[in-house]
Amino acid sequence: MTRLFTPRAWAALLAVAAVFLIVVPVLHLAVPPDNPLHLSSFWVALLGKFMCYAVLALAMDLIWGYTGILSLGQGLFFALGGYAFGMYLMRQIGRDGVYKSDLPDFMVFLDWQEFPWYRAGSDSFLWALFLVIAVPGLVAFVFGFFAFRSRIKGVYFSIITQALTFAAMLAFFRNDMGFGGNNGFTDFKRILGVPITAPETRTALYMLSVAYLFGALLLARWLTTGKFGRVLTAIRDQESRVQFLGYRTLAYKLAVWTLAAVLSGIAGALYVPQVGIINPSEMSPANSIEIAIWAAVGGRGTLFGPILGAFAVNGAKSWFTVAYPEFWLYFLGLLFVLVTLLPPRGLMGLLDKLRRRP
Repeated sequence: MTRLFTPRAWAALLAVAAVFLIVVPVLHLAVPPDNPLHLSSFWVALLGKFMCYAVLALAMDLIWGYTGILSLGQGLFFALGGYAFGMYLMRQIGRDGVYKSDLPDFMVFLDWQEFPWYRAGSDSFLWALFLVIAVPGLVAFVFGFFAFRSRIKGVYFSIITQALTFAAMLAFFRNDMGFGGNNGFTDFKRILGVPITAPETRTALYMLSVAYLFGALLLARWLTTGKFGRVLTAIRDQESRVQFLGYRTLAYKLAVWTLAAVLSGIAGALYVPQVGIINPSEMSPANSIEIAIWAAVGGRGTLFGPILGAFAVNGAKSWFTVAYPEFWLYFLGLLFVLVTLLPPRGLMGLLDKLRRRP
């Protein structure tokens, strides 16, 4: 049986998990706000958002780093999961909106008389969870089946995924789609009947995001260290030889592609209640390109690298957009060039070099 991690790696993982799952909630809930050690709701929500981004980068690593499929549309699946759960959160507002209607305010403003058919059952938490998994998974499966069967690969596949994401973004911008148009879903009040802005709720959402990231990491590690992972890397390196050996590469590519979409969709569902909004801008091609940059900066084909890249790039973005907003895109482009030209495996490659120095 393949060992997932060395004892040293397990110890490091557990230590990091303890910090995020124990120390952060304690500093937020147990330490008084006037104490210098208190962690505010802003930081808890920011860390939770980074956790969701890290899962996105991990999903990108499965399809790009291990399988060689560069998708520039991963943001679509993230947004679909967010919208699926956002429909439930909008129903939880009830009559607390401006117009005191069972319909969301934007629907009342646009003179909708009832919910559209595809929002039937959106007041059920379990149905929302099903949609979070089913919608991104189904879209990815159908698209991937036809794309992989047609042997579309390389830059052509990247362009098509980018076009798909852009088309979806334009569709969701339309008011008659029933998804809030340009503003999307926002002004959430409750989740499972509990106030969404309560410190305990925010902490619970944050801890779920942490647990989900570690669970996704273990799943990805289990897949990539076994036969499935070896076939994926073989497909990445020489797909024609793998086909010659009798493997159905279509099935493997479709499986990892759909799994990555589902992982991204769940991350989107956890992201939405923590940031308080979901709109079509999450589907923008620029966002999907940025996801690829996270994976490249951290180091493709390493699992840990893309997670590190997501935290590093988004941490830098949070600082730059406040201190020097006009320089952020230049810095992002420079960072991408440097980590792809100098260390072959991004930040993980750089860390490996530093560790091996005498």
